[in-house]
Amino acid sequence: MEPSLELANMTRVQQFVLLGLSTRLGIRDVLFAVFLALYLLTLLENTVIVSLICSHSELRKPMYFFLGNLSCLEMCYVSVTMPTLLAGLWMGPYRISFVACMTQLFFFIVLICTECTLLASMAYDRYVAICHPLHYPLLMRPQVCRGLALSSWLGGLLVSVVKTSCIASLSYCGPNVLNHFFCDVSPLLNLSCTHVALTELVDFISAIVILWGSLLVALASYVAIGRTVLRMPSAAARHKAFSTCASHLVVVGIFYSATIFIYARPSRAEAMDFNKVLSVVYTVVTPLCNPVIYCLRNKEVQAAFRRSLH
Repeated sequence: MEPSLELANMTRVQQFVLLGLSTRLGIRDVLFAVFLALYLLTLLENTVIVSLICSHSELRKPMYFFLGNLSCLEMCYVSVTMPTLLAGLWMGPYRISFVACMTQLFFFIVLICTECTLLASMAYDRYVAICHPLHYPLLMRPQVCRGLALSSWLGGLLVSVVKTSCIASLSYCGPNVLNHFFCDVSPLLNLSCTHVALTELVDFISAIVILWGSLLVALASYVAIGRTVLRMPSAAARHKAFSTCASHLVVVGIFYSATIFIYARPSRAEAMDFNKVLSVVYTVVTPLCNPVIYCLRNKEVQAAFRRSLH
């Protein structure tokens, strides 16, 4: 009788309460205006990039193919996390159903894993273009580009199915308050009232494979690019290549540093305010900066944009 009573008392949580980015009313109003503006600007930037790539034949190159994929991903990415962030700032602690929470978690994991591998593919594309320019048309032919992009999306989907299934199968019997602005892995694991060692192991291994694997590919590509650039005879060419690679490395470094700190740790992280603020870096800041760093500073994109305006 005693075990059955214990099971009966472990009622499954039907909804979670997201505390949001801030609980202070005065700050919430200001933050709401700021993040709403950032959200709309991010959507505008990426919409412009996708439109330019689709409408200008001179931008139908492997590099812009990956940039178009990244822009589509960024629009989906911010649209997964930003609505609950804005809702929390607008109305305070936000209630989200269990199903909606797991759905948000599923799409978030798909998109963040896809972005990791897509950034690595883009770094490899630049490596081939700079280090092996004669073989570039063969090594980065359309079939290869589509294969890399498709594998990025399918890899993110596979990882998300496994991780979300593990987290959704856990028991949540209270409390139900998440100190976050969206349904993330660590805050949910902290609320589980069942054994989570296997789920933590799955989460850690997938983070190591996706995050560290794609980071090593990206770093190896940029190191090889740097060595090739140093051997260039023209100082102007070296300066141009280094300035481009440096800006790419800054964005990649910020994104991977934040995600690795949050996810690639062998135990569930405490849902502290610092982790919550750090999450803003890869959910808000990098989607806003990526279009500017990768595309809008590009002369071909700028020329296509001017032609579109005329």
